[in-house]
Amino acid sequence: MKRPGKMVFQVIESLFRKPATVQYPFEKIVMPQGFRGRIEFYPGKCIGCKFCMRDCPSNAITITKIGEKQFQAEIDLDKCIYCAQCVESCPKKALEATKDFELAVLDKNKLKVIIKDEKASPAEDPEKKQIR
Repeated sequence: MKRPGKMVFQVIESLFRKPATVQYPFEKIVMPQGFRGRIEFYPGKCIGCKFCMRDCPSNAITITKIGEKQFQAEIDLDKCIYCAQCVESCPKKALEATKDFELAVLDKNKLKVIIKDEKASPAEDPEKKQIR
């Protein structure tokens, strides 16, 4: 130790400084602009070009046709690396990266999200409903 007294000044200085951390579960964190969280799909805007499927490096998104000009997206949040490449490649902006990052669940099946238009035909499988 070259200067033992220097540590005393740092300790006293840190006593009066605002903490750099937050009490996370009790204080919500505001995510910065451009944060890439959970992917949101807007089925009314989708044209079925499947550019998002082709550009996804982890194959986490699947677009399927469920009716005339109606499409649904199946997003595997456990596969997704949240790069938002699908959002950038969508020509109609049917995908959006939200600021939602609290995605922890106990059941892995809850990470498979199927999003479809509520106005879809009634002859569809009732098990495949919108999960958010």
